[in-house]
Amino acid sequence: QVQLVESGGGLVQAGGSLRLACLASNRGTFSSLAMGWFRQAPGKEREFVAAISSSRSGGVTLYADSVKGRFTISRDNAKITVYLQMNSLKSEDTAVYSCAVGRTTSMYKSEYYDWGRGTQVTVSS
Repeated sequence: QVQLVESGGGLVQAGGSLRLACLASNRGTFSSLAMGWFRQAPGKEREFVAAISSSRSGGVTLYADSVKGRFTISRDNAKITVYLQMNSLKSEDTAVYSCAVGRTTSMYKSEYYDWGRGTQVTVSS
């Protein structure tokens, strides 16, 4: 299994930016796997945010409509890290953000495994 540790969360005002990072433990296989970001607010279902395919398949990205144009997912295989750049943050972006390893580049959480513990993002208005 892969160990994942998220960082970069915090408190930010609406309209501000944050960059989340997810450090993985699987240097040998990281570049060959899809990675995704999900978020969950209190009382709500965990929802898909963004995903990126393996570097071997071109690093194709996928975004939820709610974040498209504001968030950018990227990966740095040398650093075994996937990032989520979040701009123009809104109060509704407040949630715990988690990264996970994906069997496919998918919006469906059933395709992911080895989840990180998550990092809290709070957007004040």
